[in-house]
Amino acid sequence: MPDKVAQVSEFPPRALIVTIYGLYARDAPGWLSVSSLIRLLAEMGVEEPAVRSAVSRLKRREILESRRIDGVAGYALPLEGRAVLEEGDRRIFGRPPARLADGWVLAVFSVPESERRRRHMLRSRLTSLGYGTVSPGVWVAPAHLETETRDVLERHGLTTYIDLFHADHLAYGDVADHVADWWDLEFLCARYLEFVDAHTSMLAAWRRRQTVDDEQAFRAYVQALTAWRRLPFLDPGLPDEVLPPDWPGIAAAELFASLRRRLSGPAARFVGGVVATVR
Repeated sequence: MPDKVAQVSEFPPRALIVTIYGLYARDAPGWLSVSSLIRLLAEMGVEEPAVRSAVSRLKRREILESRRIDGVAGYALPLEGRAVLEEGDRRIFGRPPARLADGWVLAVFSVPESERRRRHMLRSRLTSLGYGTVSPGVWVAPAHLETETRDVLERHGLTTYIDLFHADHLAYGDVADHVADWWDLEFLCARYLEFVDAHTSMLAAWRRRQTVDDEQAFRAYVQALTAWRRLPFLDPGLPDEVLPPDWPGIAAAELFASLRRRLSGPAARFVGGVVATVR
């Protein structure tokens, strides 16, 4: 039998709330009642005061907003919140692999010293997209991130400071060696191995079960997805040709996909029951 998730989650409440909204509050009206959210987070070992504190922070970031439906208090996804989740979907679920032949997108930027806050925001957004650093004002990513980069820069009003170029590596040296300089591949490798080590036994335990407990599936799936969804924002999806042999990102992605197939349906049934009965 799969082990029950520890009473206190290893993840901060804010991360769990984003996962739950991303999974179960995307359809109209993009809303969960306060009572439902507290009930669901209780399954993850999060107490009510921590839920309310995390929601307050998400409201300040415009990821959630307060809304009453039929007189019931709850929290909904505003346009900014939906955009953040949609941006995440492209990374988390089934991102197409990059090919070296497709080239790269270069982000070349310069932000005046007087606008240091905007410079920090620009660097943060490029980092969250998975860009590597060629030099302080020249960052690089696989070409398939061009459209996503445009969307993020435009949504955050950062286009004044940056130019984007489509590029190929012509010379000099081995591009794989350069990639190891532009990205911290050792760090990425360690994070993927952590995911594999933490979740391989979970998948094996669920495969041994003849029946599935929906409540346990919910806890396991939310934990697994919260752990997984951080990784695609560190890894831009580099071409296989420039990655070290036996790159663990492939095994980690296959492991997450297997957990998703096994757990997502029962987890959704559990949430549906909570939403229908807890107001």
